[in-house]
Amino acid sequence: MAAQRHSGTSDGVAAAAVLAAAIGVFVTGAMTTLAEVSPSVRTALTWSAAVGPLIGKTGVGVIAWLIAWPLLHAIWRDKEVSFSAVYTGSLVLIALGWILTFPPVFQVFGH
Repeated sequence: MAAQRHSGTSDGVAAAAVLAAAIGVFVTGAMTTLAEVSPSVRTALTWSAAVGPLIGKTGVGVIAWLIAWPLLHAIWRDKEVSFSAVYTGSLVLIALGWILTFPPVFQVFGH
């Protein structure tokens, strides 16, 4: 995803938003699977006893999104990026994150 300086309209800001959202979805799915695999991760993600590890799974995904978006925005703000590559990569991350939230999938990795 090579970025180039461009004096006109930039698609870097939009690409940053799309990729950051995809990263958040993937991290949420990864946390769901990790919570099944590791009791210590499950405990660490239990930020509230009333909610259980769900609040930590989604919370870590939101934190990843909140970190990724401003970083990618700062890097790509004035640049033209390969939006099709970012879009394709984002679709892959979203699909993987979504798949990792399904019980038949994460139970394969569980105990």
